[in-house]
Amino acid sequence: MIVTVYPGPARGRLDAPPSKSYTHRALVAGYFARCPYRVLRPLVADDTRATRRGLGKLGRRFRVARGVWIERPAPGRRTPKAVSIDCGESGTTLRFLASVAATSGRCVRFTGRPQLAARPMEDLLLSLESAGVRVERSASGSLPVTVTGPLHPGRFSVSGTVSSQYVSSLLLALPTLDAPSTLQVRGRRVSEPYIAATLAVMRAHGVRVLERPDGWTVPAPQLYRGRSFEVPGDASSAAYLWTAAAVSGGRVTVDRVPLRWPQADRRILELLRAAGAKVTETAASASVEGPLDRPFSVDLTASPDLYPLAGVIAAVVPGRSQIQGAAHVVFKESNRRDATVALVGRIGARCRASRTGLTIRGTDRPKALRLRGLDDHRLVMSAAVAALATPSPSTIADGRAVRKSFPGFWRAFRQLGVAVAEGP
Repeated sequence: MIVTVYPGPARGRLDAPPSKSYTHRALVAGYFARCPYRVLRPLVADDTRATRRGLGKLGRRFRVARGVWIERPAPGRRTPKAVSIDCGESGTTLRFLASVAATSGRCVRFTGRPQLAARPMEDLLLSLESAGVRVERSASGSLPVTVTGPLHPGRFSVSGTVSSQYVSSLLLALPTLDAPSTLQVRGRRVSEPYIAATLAVMRAHGVRVLERPDGWTVPAPQLYRGRSFEVPGDASSAAYLWTAAAVSGGRVTVDRVPLRWPQADRRILELLRAAGAKVTETAASASVEGPLDRPFSVDLTASPDLYPLAGVIAAVVPGRSQIQGAAHVVFKESNRRDATVALVGRIGARCRASRTGLTIRGTDRPKALRLRGLDDHRLVMSAAVAALATPSPSTIADGRAVRKSFPGFWRAFRQLGVAVAEGP
């Protein structure tokens, strides 16, 4: 699907869509609650559906209603001992359900799209193997991979430098074992707010862990208590709407992004303020008003999903901006570092990559975009934001990529007064 985006200011007020990160975590908490459970206001997107389907293969049954997913234990006969889970393109599904599957005692074969097979997984698999889980890898060393439990308690060690999802996967599963465990995290922890989100969901279900200098002690066995969880609004999705206002000289308010739930991409507000936007925050919403008029420097190690969007901001602000850290963006749905460099160049800015990050010299004359072959949802949405600052309409393909995390993205743009035309 080719989308044409017309330049102009974004103005209006919207509720943030539900959080993808918290929907995944709520689904896993519901699985471990072992009782009827309601995920209230879930994000209905490709990635979250993949997790829901996977948990269905592991013994949960779901009823989907408007604004709620209802989980129940599978009725009747037992779930087969050997099952296959298609994770689609969802790294969160693959990594979270690897540990969940290991606790089930089943033989679980994980498959997915080629983009997913290229994403790192090995350090998590080695941690599971160290605790008695049998892991069978494909000849290529990627997908498919088969995990067979049981998972035994003990001392776990996992790298923190590649993905926070390794840590979250183990944290969610270890309290359900029959004895305590310790989890050591080696190296600098990337995307740390996502670990904070995992711990917040666990606390909301009465599960406690004890922090150590190098990780956590996880008491067990513990029960996940509670029968429902309401998913908060998503700062990751709201980031595109706030930035749309900033680059276009408009004003946008996004509601239902409560501060009480940790979210890495709320960092965008700090970045936009540094770039000259007017930012007003409350406990559950934020308003952003453009224009932008200052270059900036930012370290995105804790907020890697903002990388392409930060590149767009730097590209349309004259002067030298710097994006540092977040080396692990090369392991996302695409190599987002190289993709950001390419996008910045298409906008008409100059970009120099170094070992530590990107230096971008922005332009006051951004070029209209003619983009094809994009298959990364965050690149597509970032390009759409950039299009608002150009002198003439831009075309972006493939617009369907937004279904991975923000299915209502194009509708939200229209609600903010942006002219969008969708073609075949």
